[in-house]
Amino acid sequence: MLPPYLKKAKRLEAVLPWLYLKGVSTNDFDEALTALFGESVKGLSPTTIGRLKRSWEAEYAEWREKDWRGHEFVYLWADGIYTNVRSDERRCLLVLIGCDARGKKHFLAIEEGFRESKQSWKALLLSLRDRGLKTPPKLGVGDGAMGFWAALAEVFPTTRAQRCWVHKTVNILDKLPKAQQPEAKSALHEIWQADSRRNAGKAFNRFVATYEQKYPKAVDCLVKDREELLAFYDFPAAHWQHIRTTNPIESTFATIRLRTRKTRNCVSAKSGLSLMHQLAMSAQKRWRRLRGFHQLADVIAGVKFIDGVDEREVSRKAA
Repeated sequence: MLPPYLKKAKRLEAVLPWLYLKGVSTNDFDEALTALFGESVKGLSPTTIGRLKRSWEAEYAEWREKDWRGHEFVYLWADGIYTNVRSDERRCLLVLIGCDARGKKHFLAIEEGFRESKQSWKALLLSLRDRGLKTPPKLGVGDGAMGFWAALAEVFPTTRAQRCWVHKTVNILDKLPKAQQPEAKSALHEIWQADSRRNAGKAFNRFVATYEQKYPKAVDCLVKDREELLAFYDFPAAHWQHIRTTNPIESTFATIRLRTRKTRNCVSAKSGLSLMHQLAMSAQKRWRRLRGFHQLADVIAGVKFIDGVDEREVSRKAA
């Protein structure tokens, strides 16, 4: 029932939110925790669990007001996570992760939104700006079907956009017959795995030429976001694996997104968000720094990169 890393966890705060979200009632916690950790954890009564849940809600409320002054975030990852965790209706969580100048990733927001609307995302971004996120990030990474982009353009108009290749690939393949999907998927991989923008462009054009006659909708889905899909080539090559997709969010929420079962013991939106926050903070403790984090200073300074290489280095080699 639990993710592998939690089966080995020694800290109760990492396990309790999972047990609750999976439907274990407060009356059954003693038995469940004893099975996981032994007799030493006996004595967690429903009253104790109730107090713990209230402390989670307080921690989440405090985190939502966190002052981000002194932090400069270079990259943002945004996604709308739909979940029906212990609820009778699907909820949309607006999730935002930022990478700071030292290469450390932080959850910036886990908020309930209205269908990923522009208004919801704008309110979230404005809140972050009011709490100290004054410097526009250099790049935002996300799915194409979000109000995030319209909101980002208004709040941080200089931030560039990178569309997630995982989301884009899924959207394109959905517009193709199943028999065509394996070959098309390989052709799409040739684009974003190319070592240069020029070679990516060749693979891009090859995909268009191959499928535009029979499957124009699939091709239109790709072509309309060409610039946003290839933006990563203007950033350090060491960062490409991080900024081509929204994987930092997807990997964290993979075990709960669209896979949790409804139960009779529904929780309120407030309780659900505080539990999600606990899971997120537990995951954040295990994150590693961005690969090639030392190059973030160059990105902040406005150094130009050509196919992932510092343009100054390119000029020296040319000379």
